Amino acid sequence: MRACRLSLARGRTVDREHAPLYGQQRTVWQARAIGGEVWQMGSRRDPDRSALAAFAEELRAQREQAGLSRDELAGQLNYSASLISMIESGHRSPSRDFAVRCDEAFGTPGTFARLEARLRDVPFSSGFRPFQPYESQAAALRLFEHSLIPGLLQTEAYARAVLETHPNTAAAVIEERVAARMARQVILDRDEPPPPLLWVLLDEQVLTRQIGGTKVMHDQLTHLAAAARRPNVTVQVIPGVGAHPGLLGAFAVAELTGLPAIVYLETAHDGQTLEDPGVGAAMSVRFDALRTEALTGRASLSLIEKVTEERWTTQTT
Repeated sequence: MRACRLSLARGRTVDREHAPLYGQQRTVWQARAIGGEVWQMGSRRDPDRSALAAFAEELRAQREQAGLSRDELAGQLNYSASLISMIESGHRSPSRDFAVRCDEAFGTPGTFARLEARLRDVPFSSGFRPFQPYESQAAALRLFEHSLIPGLLQTEAYARAVLETHPNTAAAVIEERVAARMARQVILDRDEPPPPLLWVLLDEQVLTRQIGGTKVMHDQLTHLAAAARRPNVTVQVIPGVGAHPGLLGAFAVAELTGLPAIVYLETAHDGQTLEDPGVGAAMSVRFDALRTEALTGRASLSLIEKVTEERWTTQTT
């Protein structure tokens, strides 16, 4: 229902809806599978990077032509000036709602909506997409999984076996998603800023659930054990103790310097990114509570190696 009208500096008025406000984040890079290699956003050949820059340039041009400051436009759109600044600088992607409001405010015939639509074709679910920039910039990450190895520690074969279970998904799309998942892992090897401290909690059944066959599991657990030996990575396993709070769902907590914790909740649909400080604090407490149920890092590594040897080695040849 149209509830109010906006007046811009040019004297034109446009209608807009009262709608839930959410400045959705997007990654500033995208992995592509091209000839077996992974290309990251930032290259001139990446069309999504061009679309992000085009949206930023169009927004800045329209705002300046209208004679509006960022604060004034923020008041008109009911979004924050800081969000507008980040979108104009290409550090944050617009939501669909933001794009529609820009078209209405500036009187453009769907220009911003079309630019935003080009940005939505990325190889992450809509629920995870806002979390990925936080993940890539985090100083520390806390991951809990009760069913699968976390994406940051998956091998390519394991990731492909997981992603192939998505119904009605073309092979080319699966490969693109695999490449994107592998590209996320570069944060563990970066030099600057330093790689994040990674705390991983796994339910023991993650080690015994067969994904992709025996060899895939053998290689995956070998990879997991190698990751657990890194100085910035701690992997702990919750043994089969029955019920515990983590069985309600997998989640990730990203901790960034000077900002409240950001949470990603895994769901059966797309997942959900929550930028609420209260939720971040609550999920950090839940993570710490789950750690009290877990084996130590050394004992967890021994268990991973034992399961690899006893369950996933005999049929690898």
